[in-house]
Amino acid sequence: MNLPLQSAIYVGEVMHQRLRPVKHRFVYRVSTWLIDLNELEVLHQLPGFSVDRFNLFAFYQRDHGDGSDTPLVLQIRQILETHGIAIGQGAIRLLCYPRILGYVFNPLSVFYCHDESGQLRAILYEVSNTFGQRHSYLIPVEQHARSAVTPIRQQASKDFYVSPFMPMETDYQFQMLPPENKVAVRIRQTDPEGTLFDASFTGQRLALEPRSVIKAFLRHPLMTLKVIGGIHWEALHLWRKGMKLQPRPEHPPYRVSLVNSQGVSLS
Repeated sequence: MNLPLQSAIYVGEVMHQRLRPVKHRFVYRVSTWLIDLNELEVLHQLPGFSVDRFNLFAFYQRDHGDGSDTPLVLQIRQILETHGIAIGQGAIRLLCYPRILGYVFNPLSVFYCHDESGQLRAILYEVSNTFGQRHSYLIPVEQHARSAVTPIRQQASKDFYVSPFMPMETDYQFQMLPPENKVAVRIRQTDPEGTLFDASFTGQRLALEPRSVIKAFLRHPLMTLKVIGGIHWEALHLWRKGMKLQPRPEHPPYRVSLVNSQGVSLS
């Protein structure tokens, strides 16, 4: 096996905080994986990890993108080309949860799309809801504002129903430190009156090798069940605090919104 890999495990904390109209906050520990889509054949050789096959950890390509059997890297390259973002054969790396003992739910998966020189050219934010629907926001990265220590700031208007307690007429404010020794993902959801909701993940990189795979499983053996269980448990708390359900609009199974640097949807 040709190590070290660009793929890695990030161990850290997820934080969710609702500020209005009621206050609610929780924090929990997680292990998130960075999957380089060019390394799937090598990753498949890791003990305890498989691609498109059951294992302790498994990465199924159909859990992302349009859910088809088309290789995921080809899907993402096609999305980029369709929306005028050229990366050639540059690396596409996905920050997500893999399946653990066959189950996964990813509220947010993040594709970091690099050109052949290694420059980060775009970020694809793939959002899933608990109703089996998926939507992505594709936002180019402005190179003049990019440095290794300065967070990338992006924004987008909400186009996709996620939480039954959150109105559609809101905006997302993204703040990202792309995966290196550390990774940070922060999303604020706002309306004209200010911040409604704040969520973040911060993690420390672990090299992806047989020992770290087993440690990750022993550290969080039922993590993906914990994620979906936590979503419903926290929803119950919000309902008991008096939050009202929002109507759910119809939505196609999968769509990509191209968003410019000012947060305006172009498609």
